[in-house]
Amino acid sequence: MYRIPAGYFDAAAGLPLHPIAAEAMLAASDDGWADPSRLTSASRRSATLLEAARESVADNLRVRPDEVSFVPSGAHALVLAVLGSLAGRSRAGTRLVHSAVEHSAVFKAADWHMSRGGDVNVIGVDPLGRVGAAEFVQAAVKPGVAAAVLQAANHEVGTRQPVGELAAELAEHGVPLVVDASHDLLFGSAPDGAAVFTGDARLWGGPAGVGLLVVRRGTRWRSPFPADEGEYGRSPGPPNVPAIVGAAAAFRALRADRIAAGKRLSGLIRSIRARIEDLVADSVVLGDPEDRLPHIVTFSCLYVDGEAILTGLDRRGFAVSSGSSCTSDTLTPSHVLVAMGALTSGNVRISLHRDVTTDELESFLTVLPEVVAGVRAQLPGAQSTSRVVRDSDSPPPANGVPRVVDSRGRRCPLPILDLARVMPSIEVSAEILVLADDPAAAADIAAWCRMRGQELLGASGMGEGVTAYRVRRLH
Repeated sequence: MYRIPAGYFDAAAGLPLHPIAAEAMLAASDDGWADPSRLTSASRRSATLLEAARESVADNLRVRPDEVSFVPSGAHALVLAVLGSLAGRSRAGTRLVHSAVEHSAVFKAADWHMSRGGDVNVIGVDPLGRVGAAEFVQAAVKPGVAAAVLQAANHEVGTRQPVGELAAELAEHGVPLVVDASHDLLFGSAPDGAAVFTGDARLWGGPAGVGLLVVRRGTRWRSPFPADEGEYGRSPGPPNVPAIVGAAAAFRALRADRIAAGKRLSGLIRSIRARIEDLVADSVVLGDPEDRLPHIVTFSCLYVDGEAILTGLDRRGFAVSSGSSCTSDTLTPSHVLVAMGALTSGNVRISLHRDVTTDELESFLTVLPEVVAGVRAQLPGAQSTSRVVRDSDSPPPANGVPRVVDSRGRRCPLPILDLARVMPSIEVSAEILVLADDPAAAADIAAWCRMRGQELLGASGMGEGVTAYRVRRLH
């Protein structure tokens, strides 16, 4: 019997195989094993199943069947969407425009493009995670732009982007908009006006290994890889027909009640957003409170590591994810959170599936404050005092800086914990100089100042990876 584990709040990372998908895959395995491009009777049966799945997905998305292609994954679809759009308009130019909060697959495609001589223009976002429409359009319509990319909604904080508005404006200038629609397809519709868009079957209970690439008729798109006849020339090699049939079946089942399911989950998320900051001290909810995905909410907790919260919650039976990547083996913070100016540590993303119950959420909200408090108490170095120095190894005081806090060698979130500990000991309008070599400190100290109402005056490099941050106490 189909059952998502109790306490599973990580639906944005994927769902278990839907029973309808499993049943369809099993049925299709008898007749869908052959290469559908060949002329044998077995291949024709396989081709019939493949085209039926294509027509089902196309009907649900209100697009033409020949605009739909199935590829090996959602990330693969994004790479194909970006690079194929650039290849199709190579005569127009070599510049790619995309927002600073796209899926990592877009950034990897952009890096690949740059390594071959292309140009990339990354457009920033506001603190809610939304791109500025005017700035995006201005950049995308400049001469030499081959394609623009904008996600329909962000996978980390849930904020929706104005893709319909921007697609219409760009179309007037002949610039195609590529849209990562993966999460928005769960409860919304195909993005209006998008020349190319993508989806991921894992998110709707389809099998892993099936991605959706939609190239609208009339769009200049060309495969960036060696030519192949599969999937209208968009994906090399024979398709996995049973998996595609299962993905199409799950997609049809999911979209049958998407509006009602979205309204229910939106109400649950609204309740969580309203309660988190009261339940967890020194926390802030991220993303747009209204124009957002209905099943995702992310919040930041000061003075704590996000992965430690994740582990603590997992031990109590709750699966969530963290937007921070500040661990011993990687010091690269989430590019989405950095772009928003949010904390890079102490982030928790909750993403709900359709079968989640109110009782599960209430249990989670009871356990969450206990876990955060426990993690804060056990954070390595949290109980120790950072070095407060005024000696020869510190830079000379600037503008009467009374205190230098040395957080070198201390990883997030310890630099902001050091700053918070020392701040009450100085006078209002006085300054603190924080020395840190953690790459995440720049984003974290800026975010801390906004959250606590203090002023970051500036930052300057000192060599050997160390940066000095000047902070003024305002209250």
